[in-house]
Amino acid sequence: MKTETVVNAEIELLSAIKNADVTALEKLLHDDLLFNLPDGNTITKEFDLNSYRSGKMKIDSLEASDQIINIMGHVAVVAVTVFLKGAFDNNPINGAFRYIRVWKQSDDSLKVIAGSCLALH
Repeated sequence: MKTETVVNAEIELLSAIKNADVTALEKLLHDDLLFNLPDGNTITKEFDLNSYRSGKMKIDSLEASDQIINIMGHVAVVAVTVFLKGAFDNNPINGAFRYIRVWKQSDDSLKVIAGSCLALH
């Protein structure tokens, strides 16, 4: 796995999130994904996709910075700061969040298998 491949997958993922592109997210997220939210709840791929399908998750702007990528065989760990503006279930989201995502190479594609996010103050 090359760093460039992971960088491109991250760009594709952030674009899908920003555009609520459920088809792209379906492809990029592993079926067994577990993701920890800033409030401590753990969600699944289906929960995440449903939040976009239902229109509960709305992203107005998204900007990534401070990306660190570690590759270990068929797995890549990405730490990245994302500045988000939008809303979830009509509750405003506006701030910087630090994400950690684990990508796994499966067949000829990368999929997110795990992640977590915390709000930066």
